[in-house]
Amino acid sequence: MATQGPFTILVVNPGSTSTKMALYEEERQLFSHVIRHDAQTLKKFKDIWSQFEFRVHQIREWTRASAQQLSAVVGMGGLFRPLQGGTYHVNARMLEDARANLQGEHASNLGCAIAHALAREYECEAYVVDPVSVDEFEPLARYSGHPLIQRSSLSHALNIHAAARRAVEELKIPLSSSSLLIAHLGGGISIAPVKGGRIIDINDASSDGPFSPERTGGLPLQQFITLCFSGTYSERDVRGLVWGKGGLMAYLGTNSAMEVEERIQRGDATAREIYEAMAYQIAKEIGAMATVLKGKVDAVVLTGGLATSRMLVDWIKERVTFLAPILVYPGEDEMRTLASETLAVLRGMITPLEY
Repeated sequence: MATQGPFTILVVNPGSTSTKMALYEEERQLFSHVIRHDAQTLKKFKDIWSQFEFRVHQIREWTRASAQQLSAVVGMGGLFRPLQGGTYHVNARMLEDARANLQGEHASNLGCAIAHALAREYECEAYVVDPVSVDEFEPLARYSGHPLIQRSSLSHALNIHAAARRAVEELKIPLSSSSLLIAHLGGGISIAPVKGGRIIDINDASSDGPFSPERTGGLPLQQFITLCFSGTYSERDVRGLVWGKGGLMAYLGTNSAMEVEERIQRGDATAREIYEAMAYQIAKEIGAMATVLKGKVDAVVLTGGLATSRMLVDWIKERVTFLAPILVYPGEDEMRTLASETLAVLRGMITPLEY
């Protein structure tokens, strides 16, 4: 879709309690804004999709004051059908699957629908880039241990792919022949062997791998089964324990790594041990994923919000530095990545995929 620039792109990234927005002209960010959604207000809505008009209205108010015309709108991609990585047109099938919460209810499912609604008003195209459901698994990665359950790929694919592109540029090697271990460290933790730019395996950040600020990661299965059938917890309670009330939140009553580090600085030995245990589990998962690449690793990449923690990063480095050079890219940079990949479509450099 090559047309005349300069191109103006609106980026929309809905989260559980906020909606991030940014306006780009070509590579340059003109404005950015975060709408914080009050927890009490959100409680009035029965589910994510009942929030749709509420969120769109708030975004419209900001957009009208910031943008006169748009070349494209790009939204965060959600839990769609399994698909290959890339930039996708928002179409009717994608909207239908998003509304059905096909692989789970998550705020990212709103991204394509919000982008579509705004694009119609501005008479431009709507896109998503590297949705959560990007699935590039190799066949062996799909086996769980029982035929009733298949391992699937739900991950921080947008940031992982962006980190891979950044790493090969720094290493001066082709993406097509690269072998990287990329750890996205945030509220959820995804650790992936990335071969030739493809995420060929990954832990399910909602229920597997290391514990994180608010998720349990993998749990001892027999004890977990006993807990589920103890009669003390409902299914909703158990899901909440695993995702939202697990990890640092369960152990220390906070999901803030900054607060945990402050406690450590004040001499809290328990906080230190738990925080180091999270680093230990992250390093252990990185080591396990190194076997997928048969030990041939060009670099270990640490990215995401928790990669800003020098304490956590240093603990991880102590355990995995023998594998390969360590590259640290703090933060997620999702907004810029969504804009830059959409810009490549508008310039005719890549062809958008159809869902």
